[in-house]
Amino acid sequence: MTTAEDERMRRWRLVLGGGDADGTGRTLTGTDSAMDRALTALYDRKGRGGDRAAGLGASAPSVARWLGDVRRYFPGSVVQVMQRDAIDRLGLDALLLEPEMLEAVEADVHLVGTLLALNKAIPETTRETARAVVRKVVDDLERRLAGRTRAALTGALDRSARIGRPRHRDIDWDRTIRANLKNYLPEHRTVVPERLVGHGRASRAVRKEVVLCIDQSGSMAASVVYAAVFGAVLASMRSLATRLVVFDTAVVDLTDHLDDPVDVLFGTRLGGGTDINRALAHCQSRITRPADTVLVLVSDLYEGGIRDEMAKRVAALKASGVQLVVLLALSDEGAPAYDREHAATLAALGVPAFACTPDHFPEVMAAALEKRPLPVPEA
Repeated sequence: MTTAEDERMRRWRLVLGGGDADGTGRTLTGTDSAMDRALTALYDRKGRGGDRAAGLGASAPSVARWLGDVRRYFPGSVVQVMQRDAIDRLGLDALLLEPEMLEAVEADVHLVGTLLALNKAIPETTRETARAVVRKVVDDLERRLAGRTRAALTGALDRSARIGRPRHRDIDWDRTIRANLKNYLPEHRTVVPERLVGHGRASRAVRKEVVLCIDQSGSMAASVVYAAVFGAVLASMRSLATRLVVFDTAVVDLTDHLDDPVDVLFGTRLGGGTDINRALAHCQSRITRPADTVLVLVSDLYEGGIRDEMAKRVAALKASGVQLVVLLALSDEGAPAYDREHAATLAALGVPAFACTPDHFPEVMAAALEKRPLPVPEA
């Protein structure tokens, strides 16, 4: 058997879980044997039809030991998948309320979502550990996303602030020359400036407003986490006035907490119903300069409020000059289940609804600030 065939059989043996029916005839030893035990603990072959089914004991010490083994033998991306399976398949949510368990898990966006859903049940003895886990994930996300977001939005704001007919003292000569190089006259060794490019004087610069309106129903957990991070990044930019609103059937304005996204996240309440119309009404009442405002609604569009009123409110916001962006999700997972009829209604109003990854979000926001067509990802 060649090395490649041997490796293929090894992988199949780990997937199938051993026993008389695996058909590989492969015996595992050493690290492979330990990996197999960790997989068996979660996916033990006890289900109907021979499928692997849950076999991990639900005591905190045994789960903590298992988590240690998983982190030792598998890469981080696999660890996160196995953690989610353990929580979803075995109902281990309650164990996350114990500090020892939180210290053992691999922190990621999905774990933060689970902790936020359990927020009200977290005992005081565990709350600081939970905040530390959430802060680690938030800090990692900020390091990944903040620089690119500030760069993209600063460029967009700079471009949108330029003056088309500047007075002499407001001319940006560098950009004017670059914009008119095609009009260079060699015989006169000069550029004819057909178009003058100016920059707004600081005292006259218009501060753009951004309103993030985030659905905090249970299916939107990852979107809430990313929205909190982006909200903090946008709030740190002096050229933007940023507001963050989260909603279910009630509306909570978390703008005052934007300096710390961890406080924002622990101020949310995942789960419950949805009243998008009510949330949009709250945002609309806070908008003072519609033409200079971008409103970002992140929701799966399952409206529990008045559906027709929501569509009318969207139309009114758009007619007033608000740049409206509707994201079905703000996460790496793509579009979740969503209300397709409602999405079609918005599209008919000229407001496309689409899922957006965190890496694509700066580009979407830059286009909205410049009032360009939104770069909607291909389905």
